[in-house]
Amino acid sequence: MSHCVLNQNAVIHGWERARGAFPFAIELLGRGIALIQLPCPEFIVLGGDRPPMTFEEYRELPNYRQTCQELLEPMIQQIQAYQAEGYQYLGIIGINESPNCSITGQRGVLMEEFFARCQQAQIGTNFLEVPTWYSEDNQGAFKEQLQEFLERGAANE
Repeated sequence: MSHCVLNQNAVIHGWERARGAFPFAIELLGRGIALIQLPCPEFIVLGGDRPPMTFEEYRELPNYRQTCQELLEPMIQQIQAYQAEGYQYLGIIGINESPNCSITGQRGVLMEEFFARCQQAQIGTNFLEVPTWYSEDNQGAFKEQLQEFLERGAANE
């Protein structure tokens, strides 16, 4: 899952939507679902005190896409290793409208690389996006979306 789902401290200061982790991530852990946290290339490359940037600005940063590829390689290897051990991979959880972690619409830089690498490795691409409106105080109908994601992931195994 996207790094900031488990660590809201990684987002641009003032844009946090929860204290620590999103509530649904804590719920997943409580249900016995293990989570693999993707690295945050924005934080790694530009730090915590970075300015807001667009997809295009990240795409144009020198070596940024290569950094994303390098950061993702151990994640892909982990997924493959878990699958080889018989664990079920349910899919990826991204962040809607993120310049790196968006999946629908303009796919983020990191997710472009993630999905390309999954295709090469023949890893399923079931996904869910955290909506822009979701927060610790406003979880709305996201629980239903999460349940559908889990059911699709389980059915694809």
